[in-house]
Amino acid sequence: MSTEHGSGNPASGGTTGAGSGSGTGAATTGASGEQLCAMTACELSRRLRGRELSAREVMEAHLERIAQVNPKVNAIVTLVAEQALAQARDADARAAKHGAGKGGDLAPLHGMPIGIKDLHQTKGIRTTYGSPIFKDNVPEVDQLSVARLKAAGGIVVGKTNTPEFGAGSQTFNPVFGATLNPYDLSRTCGGSSGGAAVALATCMLPLCDGGDTGGSLRNPANFNNVVGFRTSPGRVPRWPAQWGWWGISVTGPLGRTVGDVALMLSVMAGPDARAPISIPEPGSRFLAPLGRSFKGVRIAYTPDFGRYPVDPAVTRVIEGKLKHFEDIGCAVERAHPDMRDADEVFQVLRAWRFSLEHGEKLKTHRHLLKDTVIWNTEEGLKLTGLQVAQAEAKRTALYHRVREFLETYEYLILPVSPVPPFPVTQPYISEIDGVKLKTYIDWMALCYAITITGLPAISVPCGFTPEGLPVGVQIVGRHLAEFEVLQLAHAFEQANPVGGIRPRLT
Repeated sequence: MSTEHGSGNPASGGTTGAGSGSGTGAATTGASGEQLCAMTACELSRRLRGRELSAREVMEAHLERIAQVNPKVNAIVTLVAEQALAQARDADARAAKHGAGKGGDLAPLHGMPIGIKDLHQTKGIRTTYGSPIFKDNVPEVDQLSVARLKAAGGIVVGKTNTPEFGAGSQTFNPVFGATLNPYDLSRTCGGSSGGAAVALATCMLPLCDGGDTGGSLRNPANFNNVVGFRTSPGRVPRWPAQWGWWGISVTGPLGRTVGDVALMLSVMAGPDARAPISIPEPGSRFLAPLGRSFKGVRIAYTPDFGRYPVDPAVTRVIEGKLKHFEDIGCAVERAHPDMRDADEVFQVLRAWRFSLEHGEKLKTHRHLLKDTVIWNTEEGLKLTGLQVAQAEAKRTALYHRVREFLETYEYLILPVSPVPPFPVTQPYISEIDGVKLKTYIDWMALCYAITITGLPAISVPCGFTPEGLPVGVQIVGRHLAEFEVLQLAHAFEQANPVGGIRPRLT
């Protein structure tokens, strides 16, 4: 982890420990630093806005936690502690103007520490993309989603680790090294939002953002027993963006609970004219209560779409928890849509994107690119216009097959990853249950097959393998049905509260 651009040691710079007060008249709860860090973002928001907690004491507690835990897992790779503390003091000063207990006009994330993925631009804070090419890059503007989080009162504490250019669902890069899974430090945390998921799982931060192309919000949430939500393209507008009409990659929220993710989405979502596919519905939609009756709701369950290999350890965990969907009233049936052509479509469109983003780097910095980025870029450079057009046509046909399937079933549930967390020394999975895979991407098929449908999908903690490794379940909803996905995820979480099982780091 580095500290730079106004940052410092989180144990220094005037940090005196949680509960020290801010000098602005905020009430103190007597909560320990550990208790503050374990609170949900929703609870922190309520207490910060109600001035039961000061932003400074919350920030101090989290910085102290980072100092204790981050060296063991390497999740936060650039820390701006002094800047964050200064902004927390400013937040308390603003709150003081409202008078004791009057937080109704305070922003929804007032004083909330947040982490930003190191693929996302942050004004004045180093953004490396996990690449030595950009190891000293300091953007002059915030990505739109970051700007919205700040405008909502969030305080950026630092950047979370990611694979080089986000390529691959295993978080390691030559700039910062690997991020470790806190449930087993010998295992991967997944990716590409791996640092974010670990920061949440270890209670170093209450909220983090992430991004998802082939599963990068869902997979690390699944591997770290937290919640990651891939929303519909355009739900969270992307700007600056080289491809304004691109619908494969999305930015989205991660949290420890479904409610926390809904809170974060409420400020990230909403239209913006600079993003031509942005969805007009305001983000405030996601602040509504998530309770709902699921009596008689039909859900389809598939372990594999009838086509992909899955480790039996994963299947056993998920199928052992299907009863919780039935307990809340759902009718669960084993069924799946026809997902033929999903692999070809995703591989072609992904490679096409790589050729644009990294084609020039291949000419000028090939020696600084990892082998999988080189391969994926070269695959894109080989493509013809006809191949891309055919992929788009097949994607449209696949979307309609899944849409028609979801006219019968309101939801589809399936594994997130076909394997539990694997050794961190292994770059990617090349074989599952005796089936050899062709590329570094193939093992993420259960996620990327959903990606190309454009449907909202969330990863929610489901259970653990006998070795104590987390397994999540993926809940997929209908077109633009983010709120409904959150509702089912919330109901399942309440019936199966394994998300509260935090890792023990010694």
